[in-house]
Amino acid sequence: MALTPVRDSIDQLIAHEEGVFLRRQPRSTELIAQAREHLAGGATSNWQIAQPQAVWMSHGAGSKVYDVDGTEYVDMHGGYGASIAGHAHPAIVAAVSEQVRRGTHFAQPTEDAIWIAGELSRRFGLPLWRFANSGTEATMDAIHLARALTGRDLIIKVEGCYHGHHDSVQVSVLPDADDIGPREHPTGVAGNSGIPAAIRDLVIVVPFNDANAVARALAEHRGQVAGMILEPVMMNAGIIPPVDGYLAAIRDLVHAAGALLIFDEVKTGFTTGPGGVTALSGVVPDVVCLAKALGGGISVAAIGGTETVMSQIADGRYEQVGTFNGNPLAMAATRATLTDVLTPQAYEHLGVLAGHLRTKLETVISDSGLDWHVVSVGAKGCVTFRRDPVREFRDFLGVDDRLGHAHWLMQHNGGVFLPPWGKVEQWLLSVQHDTDDVDRFVTNFAKLASAVTP
Repeated sequence: MALTPVRDSIDQLIAHEEGVFLRRQPRSTELIAQAREHLAGGATSNWQIAQPQAVWMSHGAGSKVYDVDGTEYVDMHGGYGASIAGHAHPAIVAAVSEQVRRGTHFAQPTEDAIWIAGELSRRFGLPLWRFANSGTEATMDAIHLARALTGRDLIIKVEGCYHGHHDSVQVSVLPDADDIGPREHPTGVAGNSGIPAAIRDLVIVVPFNDANAVARALAEHRGQVAGMILEPVMMNAGIIPPVDGYLAAIRDLVHAAGALLIFDEVKTGFTTGPGGVTALSGVVPDVVCLAKALGGGISVAAIGGTETVMSQIADGRYEQVGTFNGNPLAMAATRATLTDVLTPQAYEHLGVLAGHLRTKLETVISDSGLDWHVVSVGAKGCVTFRRDPVREFRDFLGVDDRLGHAHWLMQHNGGVFLPPWGKVEQWLLSVQHDTDDVDRFVTNFAKLASAVTP
């Protein structure tokens, strides 16, 4: 079947922009060739490998990052949500520098941990906390706690949500349309190689924004479900907000079945507001998982829970452990982030920027006659390249991947750094961005809109 002129033009646009992309980055090309000798795949994570090639970075300052070829970008990649503080924020630099001089690791608690746990309790409404080192570790502990407390094995997971790369949640992360099965009973698809069928059989997959599907899963597996884990705003398939009443409904359903509700706020925590979606929605889960923005760019995670859940840890029935848990550098950076970076004034600033960006993008879309729309929550946002709202992962599968890729390339070539796979994840605003930064994004977006307008 022949491509339409519009589809042809998108393919031609991508080919042109990839050529520009490569010509801008000769040093990255050299480093990739060198890296392949001892770095598997030529990078330190598969998520750093993108088409036509990975971008190797030199440094960051404020709202900007600089690649090894010396090119400056407005950083709206934000380390997949970790860099809400921007780069080299003075408060974080001071806190970490002071702690480095006092010691970098003890494998024992430091006083900052007490203050941070209290602050997280205030923001998220959960009384007891523990620390870890990544979102993967946090969600792994949360799943273990649900199983330990209930004595049950099964977990309900939302189709299209990513919760880290431990086995229990590597199911139906970004499955292909040919593999997903019927909507009423989605097929659990391994999210990576090396995931045993026995693990997949412990996961019940349901669509997002469908409380009836959760009720059906609980009824079909009565007395077997330990808990349900989800991103309260999905951020692995663009941005998909919950419909009104959904979060409260699933909380009531899982509690009625004797199971636990786990919010994975690794991406939404702090980027959507001071207390994440938990505070915004007023629905307090049994366990909440935090990471990314929590440490202002330093690797740290936290797990918060009810007295009942966290008693499993306090009483030693579940050993939540880690050599680097509560590392003093991570605690220093986290305290500075919560005290001096993510202030009420900072959230006001982020709100103004987000509103400015959204209004400008919607104007471009309207003026271009395109049927796209903008979705944003707090500091995170995306353009969905289709007319109808995306309510669940299966809607997201209908979005043209090539438009996301073309957008990413044109933003990069226009001096804005975004995550690869522009269909999946787009921008993060930091407290150090200003209107000139977001206007650069809008200018690049307008070029894309003009290029693909029939």
